[in-house]
Amino acid sequence: MLTEERYNLILERLQSQGVVKLQELVEAIGASESTIRRDLVDLESRHLLKRIHGGASLLNQRSQEPGMDEKTSKNIQEKDVIARLAAREIRDNECIYLDAGTTTLAMISYIEAENVTVVTNGLSHVEALVNQRIRSYLLGGMMKIHTKAVIGSIALQNMDNFRFDRCFLGTNGVDLELGYTTPDPEEALIKRRAHQLSGQTYVLADSSKIGEVTFAKLLDLNEATLITDSVPPHLRKTIAHKTKIIEGSAS
Repeated sequence: MLTEERYNLILERLQSQGVVKLQELVEAIGASESTIRRDLVDLESRHLLKRIHGGASLLNQRSQEPGMDEKTSKNIQEKDVIARLAAREIRDNECIYLDAGTTTLAMISYIEAENVTVVTNGLSHVEALVNQRIRSYLLGGMMKIHTKAVIGSIALQNMDNFRFDRCFLGTNGVDLELGYTTPDPEEALIKRRAHQLSGQTYVLADSSKIGEVTFAKLLDLNEATLITDSVPPHLRKTIAHKTKIIEGSAS
């Protein structure tokens, strides 16, 4: 079995159980104890788990995602700054994709471009778009109760009917080495597909998410433009070397 395949099995088991024992992994994967130990050391170095006596546990509940109500009440001023900056990137007559999420939701009231068409997987987003009289399409598929985001294979198939000038994605983590991440692998698939179908990709992240890592990989930093309220001074040069940054200020 390839190393990355072992890593995926370890992380999948961790996501479903929260904690796994070393011996359990040895039996499930069919590798030696020393191999699994090395795997755990490497995954811990990537900030994807925490080694504990006799096994491993999830690190900071990376696979758990706060709901829309909880996210809406956090970093409101910062998200407003980011939303304004992102909305300015939209041009007249463009077709864009808006990812489900509170920061992309905040963008909608700031869209001034004319004759824009929006595709989204966010239930709250469609309601806001209709109120703004913006032409919009909601992807079909399974609705996540927790975040009101449409995900799954039907949503992926539905998305293939469209092509976008730009897409605007949310993220839960921005890391120099591990890139953009989100807790839910299925939602990550939707975000990645939107990126593949877009001419230009933007990732919206307030400064609290810089340096964070969650469970599922979205993109490398160099695959999208980062829109944020601020970048820590000690990281600005390094991040700017990897990707374009659009930065505002919440003050």
